[in-house]
Amino acid sequence: MVTTDPAALYAPTRGLGRVDYRLLREATLTGVRQGRISRADACDAHPELLRAARSYSEETGEPCPLCGDGPLVLVRYVFGPRLPPNGRCVATNGDWDRIRRRKGDFTCYVVEVCSDCSWNHLRFRFGVAGAR
Repeated sequence: MVTTDPAALYAPTRGLGRVDYRLLREATLTGVRQGRISRADACDAHPELLRAARSYSEETGEPCPLCGDGPLVLVRYVFGPRLPPNGRCVATNGDWDRIRRRKGDFTCYVVEVCSDCSWNHLRFRFGVAGAR
């Protein structure tokens, strides 16, 4: 399901807090534009993250902030009780709903990725209280 505001899909109903990384994102983009940060350092997505971006993501409708060509997608990783140590990539809202029905507290990291130039940046993270 694509929405005009992808962040709305991830808004916790019983939240444990949310951290937005927009300021750090803008500082990184400014650093690249001013030459203080190399483009290679900013566009260093891990191959596994690129695979997840191609297979388990949602398009934002926004162009990549660096290359301007590639579509920016959001990849969600969830960490919590009875999940793998490296988290679980959540591809659909149904997957997310199943995790939220589990007992425990979960943290979701939402990463924006451009598969064309390998730009990646943590967009935000939030905690969710699962079933009690």
